[in-house]
Amino acid sequence: MERFTKQQFEAKFPTDDACLEWLKQYLYPNGILCQTCQKVTKHHKVAGRKSYSCDYCGHHVHPTAGTVYHKSPTPLRSWFYAVFLMSNTRMGISAKHLERELGVTYKTAWRMFTQIRKMMAGDNPSLFGQVEVDETYIGGKRPGKPGRGAAGKTIAVGMVERGGKAIVQIVPNVQAKTLLPIIQEHIPTADGTIIYTDEMPSYNRLGNMGFNHETVNHAAKQYVNGAAHTQTVDGLWSIVKNGITGSNRHVGPQHLQSYLDAYVFRYSHRDDDQPMFLTLLGQVQKNG
Repeated sequence: MERFTKQQFEAKFPTDDACLEWLKQYLYPNGILCQTCQKVTKHHKVAGRKSYSCDYCGHHVHPTAGTVYHKSPTPLRSWFYAVFLMSNTRMGISAKHLERELGVTYKTAWRMFTQIRKMMAGDNPSLFGQVEVDETYIGGKRPGKPGRGAAGKTIAVGMVERGGKAIVQIVPNVQAKTLLPIIQEHIPTADGTIIYTDEMPSYNRLGNMGFNHETVNHAAKQYVNGAAHTQTVDGLWSIVKNGITGSNRHVGPQHLQSYLDAYVFRYSHRDDDQPMFLTLLGQVQKNG
């Protein structure tokens, strides 16, 4: 995947107005429909304001309204640079890092950090082909035992296409009644799709549910069984855990899903035809 460099960022987004123009072009690719004129009309930038005015009637349109940038006193260029920073590393960065880079207060950095993570959420595609499913335990103040039954930790289940996208979801337990509906929701029983898991009994009914299912027996020190292994999803867990312990340090259970969404977003879009920064920038949406 092509990288978007800091030099490219400086050239493309040198000012707030350049960022606003990009946002306008992105949100209104076919022109702005003037609510007063009831047709697409030419608009011009209003000096000193984050708005455009209709050339015919003067009606104002605010591209930032209803987006994560709405009513923020922080310069729009700082928002775009925060998006750039948060998209440019697979391990992620911390709100403290944003504070240092942007020269804002920690309260402002945390709000930006949280809002941009929301742009990475909800990207839950159906998974096809060779799909690995595995669960892991994250965080916790007490060390516990590694693997299942670890004390004080949050459980997450991961589903990863080999060479493709991923989904990670926090779950209350690893019982079949919890895991199997999640697998059904995201992995169709399509021809050519096969699920690889370890030997945990919760997965035993996958075959009866119409899935092609193969396993490896980790308890017996078996890590590859023909085409069956969980090394791809293990790689995702490694990125998540190294990122949380390295960049983000301690993440509370109440925030963990949004952090997981951010790691999964970067993982799933790692092979996009455009730089990750532009992919994330394009996640902006208007609400209302």
